[in-house]
Amino acid sequence: MAQILEVKGLTKRFGGLIAVNDVSFGVNEREILSVIGPNGAGKSTLFKLISSFLKPTSGEVTFKGERISNQAPHIAARKGVVRTFQETTIFRNMSVRDNVIVAHQLRAKASLLGFFLGSAEARRDEARFAGSADEILSFLGLDAIGGELARNLPHGHLRALGIAIGLATNPTVLLLDEPFAGMNHDETMKAVAMVRKLRERGLTVLLVEHDMPAVMKISDRIVVLNFGEKIAEGTPSEIQNNQRVIEAYLGVEDEAIGL
Repeated sequence: MAQILEVKGLTKRFGGLIAVNDVSFGVNEREILSVIGPNGAGKSTLFKLISSFLKPTSGEVTFKGERISNQAPHIAARKGVVRTFQETTIFRNMSVRDNVIVAHQLRAKASLLGFFLGSAEARRDEARFAGSADEILSFLGLDAIGGELARNLPHGHLRALGIAIGLATNPTVLLLDEPFAGMNHDETMKAVAMVRKLRERGLTVLLVEHDMPAVMKISDRIVVLNFGEKIAEGTPSEIQNNQRVIEAYLGVEDEAIGL
């Protein structure tokens, strides 16, 4: 598979603290790659660097060979690199469907003034966004809750709505920030199936996650950080039996990672 995203020697310093130190890896097209590590390993900082929410001290991120680091997040998103958030950013007093419709604004052809004045281009955008929102909700199996107010959704459905909002921006690479956090077992298994479906849509998925059983089930490859440095990269089975990872991640020498 062709490499679509490349992290090259990324370093981020906050004063005297080095949060990410010379991290490099590639992400292949239509791959599901997870980034794991103990608390304070630098995962969140790395995630922000890749999605352009932080500027690196040194190094770069390229998407399809083009540098996206040091660009504004919305520019990276327009190019196709989109992230979700741990705390789902939604309009709680709007319906699920309307939240997904609003998320399409990144793809609008009409100007903001055109939307206010109800121009023909704006009306075409609105019809296109509504049709796309319905298709996304159907694809993710959420069409039955499209009319529900977002504030009434259980945690698992809120997380799923976050993925739907991400899809509305038409990403090529979708970065998921702890998509399984706070879920029970049944919710996690549904979310794992949902993330796998993203590959069917042609997406590449990069995720940060603490749920090790879910990570081992879903990942093609895993990158492990510790104290801001990459200490391992490989398949789930390779990571589960990597002694350096075991010692860093679990603090023991005789237990494999995952179930």
